[in-house]
Amino acid sequence: MLALPTLMTASAFTGSIHARDRGVMTLPDGKPSLKLSLNAFSFNAQLLDGSMTIDDMLEFCAEQGLMAVDITGYYFKGYPQVPSDEVIYNVKRKAFSLGLEICGTGVRNDFTHVDPEKRRENVTLVKNWIEVAQKLGGQTIRIFSGTQKPDGYSRAQILESMLQDIRECIDHGKAHGVVVAIQNHDDFIKTAADTIEIIEGIKSPWFGLMLDIGSFRTADPYDEIARTIQYAVTWQIKEKVFIKGREVDVDAGRLIRLIKDSGFRGYLPLETLGQGDPKTKVSALHKKFSQLLTQP
Repeated sequence: MLALPTLMTASAFTGSIHARDRGVMTLPDGKPSLKLSLNAFSFNAQLLDGSMTIDDMLEFCAEQGLMAVDITGYYFKGYPQVPSDEVIYNVKRKAFSLGLEICGTGVRNDFTHVDPEKRRENVTLVKNWIEVAQKLGGQTIRIFSGTQKPDGYSRAQILESMLQDIRECIDHGKAHGVVVAIQNHDDFIKTAADTIEIIEGIKSPWFGLMLDIGSFRTADPYDEIARTIQYAVTWQIKEKVFIKGREVDVDAGRLIRLIKDSGFRGYLPLETLGQGDPKTKVSALHKKFSQLLTQP
């Protein structure tokens, strides 16, 4: 397993975290190491209905030659309660036996609530799963901003309380060696500007972006990706993006050029959605990006 990356302070660059400052392994020719991985949400239905277990998913990833897995917390029985150490360590041991890394986990939080009790519940949820991430050996925990639109509250008011909650989670992440990664999810965060406002509002080396390429639903998602890529600490690489509100196939070549040019190093979790056999879809997406990564 790789050690947790050493991150520079915010004063060293414009953004709070820049991907090229993360200390991770490089290839023999000096080029950044980009590790194709899986976001477990690709098998959401199967993992939730029990037709696939976490072990099954790990075995599939190993067979495909994927390098790591981001195991969203929902897929541990009893979520949102944390699993026992026995369950956590059995998953960790299984991944180790297959040569896989567990790059992170994630929760379904909402920091747009104005009710103090609900806000406290969500902060506690994130903190609890930060500790699970640490035990799994994960480097990140994915969080959301939220979806509530409470009457009588401005965006600025919601943002102020959200930043307060995120800072508390980041402090807990730092104490446990886990980077908190907020996902742009077409909710409170819709645009690059929304993303930058939150990350720049905190500026912590223990906070960054899970860059979801399918959730910038603007005229040009590639422009939004380019504007936020410096904050990326992990990804959701999807089959589709939205251009002027229309869902189209991702231009994988263009995306990989953006990633390589940015200097990002680390995990590129793939996530497939929609109709079709997820095994077939993941295999196809993995093949497409594997071929691109071998090209100069």
